[in-house]
Amino acid sequence: MTIFSYMLTVWGVILWLFRAVVCVLYTNEADFIIQPLNLTFEIILLFATIPCIVLVFKRNIIGAACYMAVYVSYFGTAIYNTMNSIVSTDGMNVGNSLELFVSIIGIIIPVLTFFDILLNKNRKSIIGKNRSTDWYYKNKDYDRKLDERADKNQYKIR
Repeated sequence: MTIFSYMLTVWGVILWLFRAVVCVLYTNEADFIIQPLNLTFEIILLFATIPCIVLVFKRNIIGAACYMAVYVSYFGTAIYNTMNSIVSTDGMNVGNSLELFVSIIGIIIPVLTFFDILLNKNRKSIIGKNRSTDWYYKNKDYDRKLDERADKNQYKIR
């Protein structure tokens, strides 16, 4: 994974934590400038994001596609509703502009993550590789040489 991939995944986790804080503050009826669009869907989104983030760390394209689809569906609706409220009312205020900004970021991060994993040539995870033994266990040329040497060294007992 590249630095860009790590940064995207970390920003996805930070966005998830931010949305969790927004959801907790909303359920505790605390005043916060951003509120969830739909609390039930927000909670489902928070729990569905956990396996998606794990699959993104493992560089799985299905996890990235699910992550993108869920976030685009949720934040796309939020952008549409925010734009309608901006047009129908007197204009932009701080709450609308901040909610629009967070929604755009909520769409950009999963889309970039999906395309990063899609365009990556080697999607396998770095986690789980042991570089000190991979040269031996994952080297087909060494196995062929070992097999050829074993065939040539047949000793006869007299």
